[in-house]
Amino acid sequence: MDRPRVTRKWLIAGVVLVAALVTWFAFQTNYPSLPYRSPTAQGAAPDTGWPQYGNSVGGSHYSSLDQINRSNVGKLKLAWTFQAGELAKIKSGQQPFNPWEATPILAGGRLIACTPNGRVFALDPTTGEQQWQVDPQAKLSAIGDAFVKCRGVSSYEADTIPERAQCRTRVIWGTGDLRVFAVDAKTGQGCEDFGTHGVVQFDPVSPLSFPSELQIQSPPAMVNEVAVFGSTMPDNVRVNMPRGMIRAIDARSGKLLWTFDPVPRDPNDPAAASWGKGSAEYTGSANAWSLLSADPEHDLVFIPTTSPSVDFYGGNRPGDNRYADSLVALNAHTGKMVWYFQDIHHDLWDYDLPAQPIVIDLMHNGVLTPAVVQLTKQGMIFVFNRLTGEPLFPIEERPVPTETDVPDEWVSPTQPFSTLPPLVKQGLKPEDAWGLTFWDRGKCRDKIAALRNEGLYTPPTQQGSINMPASAGGANWGGGAMVPDSGTLIVSTLHMASIMRLVPRAQVDPKEPQSVLTHLDFFQEGTPYVAQLSFLTSPLGAPCVAPPWGTLTAVDLVNGKIKWEKPLGSIEKQIPFVHIPWELGTPQAGGTLATKGGVAFIAASADDKFHAFDIETGEKLWQARLPAGGQSTPMTYAIGGKQYVVIMAGGHPYYQTTQGDYVLAYTLSP
Repeated sequence: MDRPRVTRKWLIAGVVLVAALVTWFAFQTNYPSLPYRSPTAQGAAPDTGWPQYGNSVGGSHYSSLDQINRSNVGKLKLAWTFQAGELAKIKSGQQPFNPWEATPILAGGRLIACTPNGRVFALDPTTGEQQWQVDPQAKLSAIGDAFVKCRGVSSYEADTIPERAQCRTRVIWGTGDLRVFAVDAKTGQGCEDFGTHGVVQFDPVSPLSFPSELQIQSPPAMVNEVAVFGSTMPDNVRVNMPRGMIRAIDARSGKLLWTFDPVPRDPNDPAAASWGKGSAEYTGSANAWSLLSADPEHDLVFIPTTSPSVDFYGGNRPGDNRYADSLVALNAHTGKMVWYFQDIHHDLWDYDLPAQPIVIDLMHNGVLTPAVVQLTKQGMIFVFNRLTGEPLFPIEERPVPTETDVPDEWVSPTQPFSTLPPLVKQGLKPEDAWGLTFWDRGKCRDKIAALRNEGLYTPPTQQGSINMPASAGGANWGGGAMVPDSGTLIVSTLHMASIMRLVPRAQVDPKEPQSVLTHLDFFQEGTPYVAQLSFLTSPLGAPCVAPPWGTLTAVDLVNGKIKWEKPLGSIEKQIPFVHIPWELGTPQAGGTLATKGGVAFIAASADDKFHAFDIETGEKLWQARLPAGGQSTPMTYAIGGKQYVVIMAGGHPYYQTTQGDYVLAYTLSP
């Protein structure tokens, strides 16, 4: 999951040092100087919707609109603001501050989004005025609140229902207590032909240890009339976590069509042999917590699965653990497997597949090829023929570190590596250490040298091992945006290292207070060890990895080369009292919107800013300060001849960005 937290004040003790290093910034304005471009006259934009989380069911996050383009994006102004009415409750402590990660959709003439607890509201897309809301009032436990979120809803057009009839266009989403709702997109009224008065209750299949241990946080993938759901659960609670079932329902009736368990329980399944010690019988997770995607023309749904329970210890589940940590292609109407590719064997690092697969027709070796693109936390890009699973760029099985001081662990001797250029540094050496001064750089060098560090896939150890990149990525759930005509992929990534230490259970006091400034304990019930996770930072709180710490990258997937890479975000909020817009990149969460106008929009960064970049050159064209953290993915639409760009800004506790409950729409000024 997108779990690791990042401290708000990385550089608490280094304020004076940082100020000295960047004094010349004092003569700059509060924002980087951006070039002025005179606006190009544009005609009225054709009306368009945004029916699914990624616009297309294939997750392209691309719009063919070009009224807003690289020539006039500098003239964007705020058109309207909507507040969801939760900020006061958050600040008063009546409601937890949970991550705001949703992307609105535009369906049935309504702009529709959800709050973290699953409350769905619809707005007038031209004014931001609320039209309706539905509050499922999901009952969540105190533990469940810690990971409550809603990334969005999906829409379905029921063409068997007469025009203008109730629920012809319906909105479908799931909640933290495994309920699925279907309502009319125009009115918010429940669809009576769906489940029981518009609600379906999923069966968790296996027992839950507390309410809301198993949740639905991401919108379903829509494959014609089939809605396919993944699920989310907290990592590292216990070995026998709930089953990570994939469920498909009929979008008209709510009837369960099929389920798929990424852990092969049937001993006759060819993958069952990759689960030693009978572990396929009791191991949980391997769920798909992130976004699914689909190819309706070929009746395929693509499932990015996660690691089996638990993340950082696998002595109880020796073997590759096939179907976990895999891109799985299923027939959308039967749930039968078509093909799969395992991105990582026997995951010990929480390097699950975090991003929505991207379905695209890609020019490959001069032939337009049906492709699917999968991004990973390790910073790799895998590209497959989506009909057959054949790699379009070679994948190599390479030897990886296997030495460990955990006597009962099993480590895979090889791992798959994409031959496309990695998006982040993989592994860290003492000579790579970075610091604000020679002193803290030396401290970082010593810390790196004292830890187990044989490169990417160094196993977790009792001594302590470095993970570079950290389990937060590389890429994460924000994924990428794809420009279909050029085959350009735009993706944001995190560049930080973490330390994983396995501590014998008897040596850990479960009542000891924890702080993200030191480490987080994951108790992994059913194993001999408690996993202790921390970020690799200097005594001043700065990362020991050289900046940029967050980047936006464009990759040409036709020739397999990186086109450009730019830092994403300034660290002004991380430097107390100084507020200098030093563009070193920041920890980030959220995705990118790409448009035919040649502009890539993204917020994501920890500086509470919304950015626009030139897709061809990477030049920053525009930015605006948001009232809260924009840890979400923007979308765009046109209505009444005018194009709007919309983002939800509510902040994210993991990245300690500003709290809020906003939906903001931007359009060109007259």
